[in-house]
Amino acid sequence: VQLVESGGGLVQPGASLRLSCVASRLAFSTYSMSWYRQAPGKVRELVAVISGSDGSTDYADSVKGRFTISRDNAKNTVYLQMNSLKPEDTAVYRCKAVGYGMHYWGEGTQVTVSS
Repeated sequence: VQLVESGGGLVQPGASLRLSCVASRLAFSTYSMSWYRQAPGKVRELVAVISGSDGSTDYADSVKGRFTISRDNAKNTVYLQMNSLKPEDTAVYRCKAVGYGMHYWGEGTQVTVSS
């Protein structure tokens, strides 16, 4: 199983980014997919999750109304659309797949929000 994130970068406050996570060798549509982030010196935080069964979603309070998680099962890809970015969103963002008692992580993509 391999999860590969992309789409991170350096942006100014208020900008948008869309992260992607492509999964391979995985029955993607049956797995719950999540985005986590971790900033230096801080604990890892669950940002958003989307179920594999009905596509229901949930978000951390800190990103509600700004971030949107979605998935394209035909492309084995989960997305995180991030709008109105703030400096406190700066972190390494990683995707995670959970299912059948297993979990898999990607290596992450850096998001830096700075003026």
